[in-house]
Amino acid sequence: MARHNLCTVVSFEVTRTLKKKQFWLTTLLVPVVIGIVIALIVLSNTSTESKVDSQKDATLRFTYSDASGYIDPAIATAFGGTLAADPDQAIADVKSGVSAAHFSYPAQPTKEATTVYGTDVGIFDNGKYSSVATQLMVASAQAKIGDPTLTGLARGSFQVDAVTYKDGAVSGGILGAVAPLLFLLIFYVVIVMLGNQMLTSTLEEKENRVTEMILTTLNPTTLIMGKIISLFIIGIVQMLVFILPVLVGYLFFRTSLSLPDVDLSQLIVNPGQMVVGALLLIGGFTLFMGTLVAAGAIMPTAKEASQVFGIVMALVFVPLYAVSLVVSDPHALIVQLFTFFPYSAPVTAMLRNGLGSLSPLESGIVIAELFLLGGIVLRLAVQLFRYGSVEYTKRVSLRTVFARSRR
Repeated sequence: MARHNLCTVVSFEVTRTLKKKQFWLTTLLVPVVIGIVIALIVLSNTSTESKVDSQKDATLRFTYSDASGYIDPAIATAFGGTLAADPDQAIADVKSGVSAAHFSYPAQPTKEATTVYGTDVGIFDNGKYSSVATQLMVASAQAKIGDPTLTGLARGSFQVDAVTYKDGAVSGGILGAVAPLLFLLIFYVVIVMLGNQMLTSTLEEKENRVTEMILTTLNPTTLIMGKIISLFIIGIVQMLVFILPVLVGYLFFRTSLSLPDVDLSQLIVNPGQMVVGALLLIGGFTLFMGTLVAAGAIMPTAKEASQVFGIVMALVFVPLYAVSLVVSDPHALIVQLFTFFPYSAPVTAMLRNGLGSLSPLESGIVIAELFLLGGIVLRLAVQLFRYGSVEYTKRVSLRTVFARSRR
């Protein structure tokens, strides 16, 4: 019977939410905005590529003066340049519009700035003058060196592969942190999207004055668990809707959006880190959802309950202010406090787990703490809802609830 009631609650809550126009308007707003941004970027990049292609054969005509002696006259001519007999007159010609541009190379290019004079052709197209002046100097320097390999080395154009070891085995580095840090991303998405809804979901029946009827047929525990499960299902639906435009953009417009081609085969997945990350996610979700349900059971209206949501969000984001210390010195006192304080533990522990600085002992303590406290808070939330669901005008007194529970 209890299982039947739980399924009924979950089915009712999910169906009721998915039938709301406001839910779909809010949910679809994000992917629609992402789609519009992707379309604008694709159109802009397509226009830019067409403009670049149309100007490939166009040559910039300019004059130049070279006090350094590094500019190769033959290369300058190929670029469209002409050595100016009188630099001052060349600058005057640019001012009057007779000449398009003039490049003035100083005696010591590494210590003095090269000055570029050009006709204003727009805030974006003006950058071509500096680009051509730089390319001309680079090409001339490469020609003087004469060895393409040596030129590349001088410019730092060579690859370095780093292999690091931890406890005698090759460590994953940043590629090993990507997979476990996904749990942290999921945690933030779930809390941000579902937190306020979980806070107010128990208040809907209270504000509609129907909780007395509901509690005559349902156990409060069944009702609360049904709401939590239904919200988690709704959160999965929202995440799938959010991810869809991102996947479409990556699969079909990766080149236009200048997105990197990620080789998923290079990612390193540590089973131990993944298990710890999953347990931290579930424990943290249980603790925060239980806290929000308890707050919703105490408050008489959704307006008053929304103040609690701000406090919860602050607790979730506070550890990010110490993220640099988490990375550089995970054993610092403030990091340890964030790791074991229940409401900052999920974020800090998942971050340290992804970076590989969370020891097995620490992970065990944090996971046990989250599940234990989460269970206690959920039990408290059920009790508060049992006695506070019919309190419509004022906040529920914890002392009164505990006194009734003992009786």
